[in-house]
Amino acid sequence: MHKILFILGTRPEAIKLAPLIHQAKESDRFTTHVCSTGQHQEMLQQVLDFFDLIPDYDLHLMQRDQTLHDLASCALRSLSTVMEELSPDLVVVQGDTTTAMIGALAAFYRRTSVAHIEAGLRSNVKFSPYPEEVNRVLVTHLSDFHFAPTERSAGNLRKEGIPEEKIYVVGNTVVDALLLGLREVNKLSMDDINPAVKHIDFSKKIILVTGHRRESFGRPLENVCHALNEIAKDNRVEIIYPVHLNPHVREPVFGILGGRNNIHLIEPVDYSTMIYLMSKSYIILTDSGGVQEEAPSLCKPVLVLREVTERTEGVEQGVTKLVGTSKENIVRETFALLNDINHYNRMATGDNPYGDGFASKRIVDVLEHAFEGHTRVGDGLIRVTGTLNNSDVIINKEDLNGQAQDNSCFARL
Repeated sequence: MHKILFILGTRPEAIKLAPLIHQAKESDRFTTHVCSTGQHQEMLQQVLDFFDLIPDYDLHLMQRDQTLHDLASCALRSLSTVMEELSPDLVVVQGDTTTAMIGALAAFYRRTSVAHIEAGLRSNVKFSPYPEEVNRVLVTHLSDFHFAPTERSAGNLRKEGIPEEKIYVVGNTVVDALLLGLREVNKLSMDDINPAVKHIDFSKKIILVTGHRRESFGRPLENVCHALNEIAKDNRVEIIYPVHLNPHVREPVFGILGGRNNIHLIEPVDYSTMIYLMSKSYIILTDSGGVQEEAPSLCKPVLVLREVTERTEGVEQGVTKLVGTSKENIVRETFALLNDINHYNRMATGDNPYGDGFASKRIVDVLEHAFEGHTRVGDGLIRVTGTLNNSDVIINKEDLNGQAQDNSCFARL
């Protein structure tokens, strides 16, 4: 049995790794271990509870107003201790957080193989998103398995010199998580719904807003808030904004948006409530990468509150639109969707380019094949003997005993 250590610390990481962890637990070739750095402790715990995940190691690293320097140095020391104790055969990291980057670095220092989930995303702008763009580039060059969500992401990896045989296009595990979550949410009664949203008039057009990225702190986020104030003058809409716990987000949001009857500023919600809110929304405004990937499966148009996005497939497909943080742009594009049903339908009915719900299955299949004929070298480095052909291990929807769903809109399930 080979030991896999999954490292996570933020809510998005937990969401995207949860279905993969459960898939790996079903394999008879691996023992799975989970380490939480606690980078977003309160919001992270909601996801862990929802997916019934209990970390084997919980580092509780996050401190109030902690700098990136502090977090990175504490994480490196603590993760090194965990790896020394466990001696894993493979470390799995997800995405582009400080947790992911330091987790990959700690594994590299121990000559342990690294699998990168959601590999290859690039904005090609060093400070947008910050620090995520540099984090994911660093993780790429520390990794041995590159699980790209799309062909575009795989192409980015090839341009950076990553060998073809190490790249696997598998889809995004966030769609796997969304489908698991939808099944649970569909079982809920109104009594089970978060009390914070029960009083909202869902007969109106719901605009769901999320915003938390560092590059939006200050004037950009203030612009977004002023745009929301303008949109809220339309009595057809109800705006719901689960406000991130970061004080750089909360201060301007509550200061500018507090007091309006149809703007609901609520505490961060658990994952099931977030799925519920997305499913009830008419439009979603967000700077979140995960929401850009999830919403198309729910047939919800997304206006992306960023100047650049590494998730360009959705923009090209027409299911998301980049609007930046200009008040005028946000107001104009929101009312274009509210007032033009044809424009709305074009965005709401496109296919989701990010996945079909079987990414976790594909990833575990790749890893099982890779570990079939390996030799252990030094402190945990895995060398695969022989070659791996992607076509031998990537599973198509048609091969999954009819389990695959229509990729166009999971909201219709």
